[in-house]
Amino acid sequence: MTYEDLMELVQKRRSIRRFKTDPVPEELINKVIDVARWAPSGFNMQPWEFIVVESAELRSKIVGYIKSYREQSIAMESTRSENQGRKWKLKGMANEHGDYTTAPVYIILCGDPRLQVGLPMGAQCDRNRKRIIYLSSLSNAFLYMHLAATSLGLASQWISDVQAPYVSCMIKKLLNIPEPLELFDMIVMGYPAISPPKKFMRDVEDSVHRDRVAEGGFRSNADVEEYIRKARSWTIGTHKRKSRK
Repeated sequence: MTYEDLMELVQKRRSIRRFKTDPVPEELINKVIDVARWAPSGFNMQPWEFIVVESAELRSKIVGYIKSYREQSIAMESTRSENQGRKWKLKGMANEHGDYTTAPVYIILCGDPRLQVGLPMGAQCDRNRKRIIYLSSLSNAFLYMHLAATSLGLASQWISDVQAPYVSCMIKKLLNIPEPLELFDMIVMGYPAISPPKKFMRDVEDSVHRDRVAEGGFRSNADVEEYIRKARSWTIGTHKRKSRK
């Protein structure tokens, strides 16, 4: 693979929020997981487990748990103070780009924290470092799944709501996931029903620093606030409405 091939793949990888209902062949699902198994993990502990959910009944129940949690999130937005930025206007399960619930395949990535016992004592005696190594390993596997799905012509989206205590508890009970395991994240996959909108990107000059950083070389608080405003406008699609005026 050339650098150009890699760049094409990572640029093509996007979060897709509208899926066709066509089933995904088992062979493709297995390929996505097989790629993830090769992700780098701290001291090669490979602390992951993959739970593939294709049953419409089970997927519907998972969606219900997430919907309940998101309704709580909407209520929580009312507690946001002015210095925490503008409130998110969350609208149920979907936004203007689509609805993940029609995806035919959900893969829940679980972590097994018992594998942390295999880390060197220098890491085991540092609670924060031990946790970071564990979570970084799972993050690597999760990213590999997205890239693999993209390479196979599949659309994917990550659903981080499964980490919420209520959602995690209900899913573990539903799918008979044993107590030591932790839900890290969920990827939903299928064939894309839409083309994703243009992605908002920071300028490379804005994020790269070489050797000693010049005075004022990092973004100011005002710069950060402006970036958040721009990024959010792209996420919720308001930049399109503004551009039409």
